[in-house]
Amino acid sequence: MIDRTHTLLVARQCRLLRLARSTVYYQPTPVSDTALALMRRIDAPDLQYPFAGARMLRALLRQEGHGVGRRQVATLMRRMGIMAIYRKPRTSQRHPIHRIYPYLLRQLTITRPNHVWAADITYIPMRRGFVYLCAILDWASRRVLACRLSNTLTTGFCLAAVQEAISRYGAPEIFNTDQGCQLTSQEFTGLLNDHGIQISMDGTVARQRLRRTVVAEPQI
Repeated sequence: MIDRTHTLLVARQCRLLRLARSTVYYQPTPVSDTALALMRRIDAPDLQYPFAGARMLRALLRQEGHGVGRRQVATLMRRMGIMAIYRKPRTSQRHPIHRIYPYLLRQLTITRPNHVWAADITYIPMRRGFVYLCAILDWASRRVLACRLSNTLTTGFCLAAVQEAISRYGAPEIFNTDQGCQLTSQEFTGLLNDHGIQISMDGTVARQRLRRTVVAEPQI
């Protein structure tokens, strides 16, 4: 865009193009051999520990004798286009047109199996990327009744988990979920209605209790 052989001064060309003059004179700085070596070392543990952030990678590099700081590791990670894989907030996105059912479990005593089930979606970090997990939980026995894995966040694998749980244990009286769009979809709520199951929805309770149970007592 800038023609240094033109009769117009470079400064004038920059003003006409609304460019900063510093961009014209900037010369890219090559990556140093030390930085390249560190990037190669960062890449190896990142594949082994995809959940590792700058602090953890810094600790791993220091164990190997590299005197590197957290900010330098973070800078190199950005340059390499890698980041720690962990559970992000707002994985349960409410759909604006889906019906939201009332919460039915307030002050309800749950003492027997098949009284109340719950479902939730989370994701599991893998060596490369992650997969989604949908689990069905009986709140009385705290047992995971069925689960399904998927590499896409669709409704299909949630339906498959519910259908397996119902086929193995029968239908519950109440099914509680959060307000994620997969669990409020017509396909999901229609399946529950077809089996005469009361639907209960809550934003946090089902998710928190289910995740504590799946982590503490993984019974499949």
